[in-house]
Amino acid sequence: MQAKAFDTHLFKRILKYTKPYRKRYYGVILFAVSLSVFAALRPYLLKQTVDAYIKPKDEHGLLFYVMMMGIVLLLETLSQFYFVYWANWLGQDIIKDIRTKLFKHMLSFRMKYYDTAPVGQLVTRSVSDIEQIARIFSQGLFMIFSDLMKMAVVLLFMFFMNWRLTWIVIIAMPILVYITRIFQRKMQVAFEEVRTQVANMNTFVQERVTGMKIVQLFNREEIEYQKFKQINEKHNKAWIKTIFYNSIFFPVAEIISSLTLAAVVLYGGFHILDGDKFTTFGDLFSYTMFITMLFNPLRQIADKFNEMQMGMIAANRVFDILDTDKDVQLGGTKVAGHFKGAIRFENVRFSYIEKEEVLKGINFNVKPGETVAIVGATGAGKSTIINLLNRFYEIDSGGIYIDEHNINDFQMESLRKQIAIVLQDVFLFADTIHNNITLNNPSISREDVIEAAKKIGVHKFIKSLPGGYDYDVKERGVMLSSGQRQLIAFLRAYVSNPSILILDEATSSIDTYSEELIQKATDRITQNRTSIIIAHRLATIINADKIIVMDKGQIVEEGTHQELIDKSDGYYKKLYIAQFMTTTE
Repeated sequence: MQAKAFDTHLFKRILKYTKPYRKRYYGVILFAVSLSVFAALRPYLLKQTVDAYIKPKDEHGLLFYVMMMGIVLLLETLSQFYFVYWANWLGQDIIKDIRTKLFKHMLSFRMKYYDTAPVGQLVTRSVSDIEQIARIFSQGLFMIFSDLMKMAVVLLFMFFMNWRLTWIVIIAMPILVYITRIFQRKMQVAFEEVRTQVANMNTFVQERVTGMKIVQLFNREEIEYQKFKQINEKHNKAWIKTIFYNSIFFPVAEIISSLTLAAVVLYGGFHILDGDKFTTFGDLFSYTMFITMLFNPLRQIADKFNEMQMGMIAANRVFDILDTDKDVQLGGTKVAGHFKGAIRFENVRFSYIEKEEVLKGINFNVKPGETVAIVGATGAGKSTIINLLNRFYEIDSGGIYIDEHNINDFQMESLRKQIAIVLQDVFLFADTIHNNITLNNPSISREDVIEAAKKIGVHKFIKSLPGGYDYDVKERGVMLSSGQRQLIAFLRAYVSNPSILILDEATSSIDTYSEELIQKATDRITQNRTSIIIAHRLATIINADKIIVMDKGQIVEEGTHQELIDKSDGYYKKLYIAQFMTTTE
């Protein structure tokens, strides 16, 4: 949706964020008014100085009026300082509040939202678009108000001093207003295109930088380079269009201003030569200043309106995210305490895409403290079960229960606090190992982390790193191997002391040594708690209390390893034999 030039509803919504800063808001307006008065007073004092003191050669009066102009200039400067400072200060505080609200809102989205929303676009909304909103106040709204006030006060002074000369100026103003309006409309379209191209470029660069290994591995450098050139060219053309409109408008506006000044000087000069007592040399001196003070704001209002327009467009994009309610996760009211760990799926149906079911009426039970493995081919729906248990997605029908309570009844935060997941693809932040383990939870001390690391057998590995627990793993944990990242993930899960533990193919892509450490860690952290293990290597789940076998979104078999192996033509037996033969070979 494209933001309108003067979208009243959107503008009022932005102004609501000024409520906590009302004193500063009205203070900016007050300084804008005082700035207008002091600015218009200087040319008037100049007229008085020329007509009443320079022409009669009154040195005493001349000195007094020069001092008066100096005082007015000082007051104007102070007003200008506080006006600009407070307007920018207000804008920064407002975007601080909007950015905080936006990030909190984004944290509440279901995973479904992030499946379709480009990361680069979200980054653009959260950073550059919000920064642009600040310019509504620093370069747009208050500047326009100040300029309009200055123009109104200047016109009052001009009519008071010489209404004949003032009408010459007024006749020229509609021409400049009309040209400004045309310019503004053109710039509105151009700036919308600029913001679109900026978002496209951010998305493209973010994805390529994140996936640089794939780009280089498959020799796609030249292809991606050519794609980037095309996107960059569109971005360039969008900006060139705005530059073109500016290049036309400002020279035309300057010509109109100069012609108006020439007309005033010519008209006033002839009247002075003819002995007209209503026009004085002081009028001509002051009007050269007044015309500049009147036309410059009028000319610059278009530019400031563009800043305002870009801020409105940016605000519209940000509010589009803030208004997204359908993807917000709604938790219940019940606070989840420490679960016993009984889990029940009752005729659960789910689809990522409408009418394309991934789970087709799933039913199973997990007893408290039981270790259950889920196996099956890729795409069978194993990981989907885990996503639904954590309410990353909402089911289409059926029910999921923990300790006989529907998970929808629990507060989201308390539910997830009792469930820990170790994923195959471990995500680590660019931070220390300690902070990646605790995730900056103040209730988990360094001593707790070290004790837990010793219990699951990873303390020695961590201490071998430079800096130990303070070792910076860099972005996404690139300084560690995949096996080391898995060990950190196991420790992260263990120190959170969850009621339910989930291992999602946690040993599918690591070396033998790391697997031995992880197997020991698994044995330790699954003790006395309900555990669900999604496994690709069937040898790792032989000792599970129960194995659930899935195929095409349905449970096809269920039982212990031995029970499933004993089935002569069972699905699990075929999987196990095929994997065992591959391993032997």
